[in-house]
Amino acid sequence: MSARSSDVRIGTGVDVHAYDAGSPLRLAGLDWPGEPGLSGHSDGDAVCHAVVDALLSAAGLGDIGGLVGVDEPQTAGVASTEFVRIALSRLDEHGWRPVNVSVQIVGERPRFVRRREEAQRTMSELVGAPVSLGATTSDGLGFTGRGEGLAAIATALIERG
Repeated sequence: MSARSSDVRIGTGVDVHAYDAGSPLRLAGLDWPGEPGLSGHSDGDAVCHAVVDALLSAAGLGDIGGLVGVDEPQTAGVASTEFVRIALSRLDEHGWRPVNVSVQIVGERPRFVRRREEAQRTMSELVGAPVSLGATTSDGLGFTGRGEGLAAIATALIERG
């Protein structure tokens, strides 16, 4: 492995949450009025959670549970954008910075296309690097196809800062 290749790393993160009609939906750092929310200890933003895991994975720094204590009282109801900020701070402490992040959302709801550009802008500003977002359904298969929840899969590219 060359010196240059060790200065660039890739990580993957996956997050899954069930829908919770009693909560507001927060996804990709945005509020989605009229949509069922996601269950979770924090606001359940699966996109942010997957991004955190992808960034930490790339840097070899563990995962979201080790970063913020996902069952701790102080993280109850917290906006998941804060978890992204904490992960970015941890990366910075270890000499890493994000180059770009890609996230794929799998679920029947919300219809993501109408707010994709806004979500990409929001997440890119948060991460400090380009974030591309896409969404797909699972053709009625599995828990996402039955409309029970959604999944987010993120890939992050980081480099020595």
